[in-house]
Amino acid sequence: MKKFQHLLVTTIFLLGVISISLGQSIRLTQCNESGIYKSGEKLEVSVLLEDANTDSLSIKILKNYEEIEQQNIKVPGSTFVLFEKVVEEPASWIFEVSAGEEKGSLGAVVDPGKFQPGTKRPEDIDKYWEAEKNLLRSLPATVKTVSVEDVEKGFICKDLELNCTGPKPARGYFAKPLAAKEKSLPIVLVVHAAGVKGSWCLAQPQNAMRFAKKGALCFDLNAHGMLNGQPQNYYDKLEEGELSRYWEKGIENRDAYYFRGMYLRLIRTLDFLTSQPEWDGKRILVLGESQGGGQSLVAAGLDDRVSAVVATVPAMCDWGGTLAGNKGGWPNPFGTDNNREKMLQTVPYFDAAHLLKNSKATLVVEIGNIDYTCSSNSIYAAINQAKGKKIMYNVPYRGHHLNQKWYQKTWEETVYKPKMEFVDNYLK
Repeated sequence: MKKFQHLLVTTIFLLGVISISLGQSIRLTQCNESGIYKSGEKLEVSVLLEDANTDSLSIKILKNYEEIEQQNIKVPGSTFVLFEKVVEEPASWIFEVSAGEEKGSLGAVVDPGKFQPGTKRPEDIDKYWEAEKNLLRSLPATVKTVSVEDVEKGFICKDLELNCTGPKPARGYFAKPLAAKEKSLPIVLVVHAAGVKGSWCLAQPQNAMRFAKKGALCFDLNAHGMLNGQPQNYYDKLEEGELSRYWEKGIENRDAYYFRGMYLRLIRTLDFLTSQPEWDGKRILVLGESQGGGQSLVAAGLDDRVSAVVATVPAMCDWGGTLAGNKGGWPNPFGTDNNREKMLQTVPYFDAAHLLKNSKATLVVEIGNIDYTCSSNSIYAAINQAKGKKIMYNVPYRGHHLNQKWYQKTWEETVYKPKMEFVDNYLK
């Protein structure tokens, strides 16, 4: 067991070892509620115990997602200082305190504006993607549609397929108001989190209709070019077979890498949407969570028509962070056993951290400081490359999901609600 170098167990109220009865009962706080620090500032983390029936705690501290300290301690009081240190370099910190099944976690980030990608931006990355887009656009567009039944009066919604140069077409649901005038509507592109068979992975008519009702041309795009509206066993078989671990397919070959097709489907969909006579010629909003957040950032990097993004805990950011003492974002390719040299010739071309270099879009981004899937440092490294306005929501108590339920109401008021207000105001 490692000896704690910076661990403090300083009792603030009750002295001595106590036993407390358990409910949500372990909460962590820090001296700066934002969770953001500058080099040279003190980071202090305290523990508050309520109703915990235990006399010992397990303590874990991680720096840049590497465990640096772990220890079991006697409970010294209901409130005590766990950690105190002057921080001196860009880093992400995670603090975990647990007793049995009860756990409290909190994260912090130091100098987030100084994180940079862990791999070099390929010199020919812009030329590569320009060639890919030109090839895509040289393919005459074929649009196949099936009308969705029982659509609310005044709107149209279609199951739509667009041919693509990638291995699969772009597929999703397209909806719009029927009576809109030319050049009067913004575009909304909705993209999805990772997976194949879960409900969160699937395009749904109601998603497209949600934004059509807000007065937008909306396309809800499934990431994989799958058929829409199929029986569950169709998606189950895809996840177990053809799309099993899709994120590693072609990882050692730039022209075969799975994300190439995914990104080209984004461009094809945006080209379709911008061809609609109702588009106002100005506003394109792309939004998604996790893999969808990564796709949103990629869309902004590959298509300068994208004017705004709302990305929640985005994936596909700074994959090279793993090579630079940090943790790369999902799917963390350099954390796999694939050939590293071949990956270095492939992966950087698809990293949002490199693609965002060209973006001037407004980026609204939520970052979880205790997110082990889409690391906070990876997201900052990507966002730091963009040239447009940035609205950041740094959430100290959020993992990839919001599991600390006591924080739910605060998160809804201070993070979720402002993000949705941004969307609504942007579409007015």
